[in-house]
Amino acid sequence: MAEHSADDGRLLLLLAVDQRNSFERGLYGLKGPISSDQDARMTADKLLVYEALLEAVPGLPAEVQAGILVDEQYGASVAELASRSQGAVSLAMPIEKSGEDWFEFAYGEDWVAHAEFFATDHAKVLVRDNPGFDRTRRERQAAQLAQVSRWASSNNRSLIIELLVPATDADTAAVGGDPTRYDRELRPGHAVTVMENLQDQGVEPAIWKVEGLDRPEDAERIVNAARRNGRKADCILLGRHAPHDQLEEWIQVVAPMPGWIGFAIGRSIWWDALTAHLHGQLSADETRHRVRDAYLDFAHFYIAARAAGN
Repeated sequence: MAEHSADDGRLLLLLAVDQRNSFERGLYGLKGPISSDQDARMTADKLLVYEALLEAVPGLPAEVQAGILVDEQYGASVAELASRSQGAVSLAMPIEKSGEDWFEFAYGEDWVAHAEFFATDHAKVLVRDNPGFDRTRRERQAAQLAQVSRWASSNNRSLIIELLVPATDADTAAVGGDPTRYDRELRPGHAVTVMENLQDQGVEPAIWKVEGLDRPEDAERIVNAARRNGRKADCILLGRHAPHDQLEEWIQVVAPMPGWIGFAIGRSIWWDALTAHLHGQLSADETRHRVRDAYLDFAHFYIAARAAGN
């Protein structure tokens, strides 16, 4: 495995296509059991996204490690190809069940067998947490995450914790129902509190995948939490299906900051292209090229924003 570490100095720019629930229901509008034809179409489209990433790799400088974040359910063929790419593409795969409010293993008690089947560089876990959530459920979730953390440490996997911090009813009331105010005024502090709590309960990711931030001081707070007490963790930005302009604003905030080493952007790159392809408005080649170009646009923007701050 070509594991990306906190010390190799390269940016990690992940193209995220590990969505399952939103992929089925949001993009394809599917309900109920998935047919074999529908399964094959989603599998083919995830492979198309991976092919777009391969086309993008030659356009990246040596300081960048390209990566794919893909699920086993619809992306097993992608995972197999990426694991054999001889380091050209870093492979990250999710452990969590898709679409749940609280962490659940995607494959229940068989999660270890599935997590170890592919030669992944990174294991990813999506977590929803907030200091105002139910304490018992938070503790139970943290214990499961600590289990994953110990497994990753023992099996040469770089653990990525994708941290989402939804607002509680009290948070929403405190900002007058304005989600933009919540993101700016409350979420960064909540994220730090959650990170420290998880660390204290044995959750030690190599990388924290964090929602966009509006202020450099908040980006610095997040990195300081990730590296609390001498830890060597890094941070990357997640896309959250944000508009292009919003993502560029977030990139400008985090990219110049030491400890921020890249992004994991997905739907903002491929959603519109795959939607057009699904409705016959783009050929497979046109779709692949559009995804490739969108990924490269964000990659080059991140590189430039990082350089501008140094």
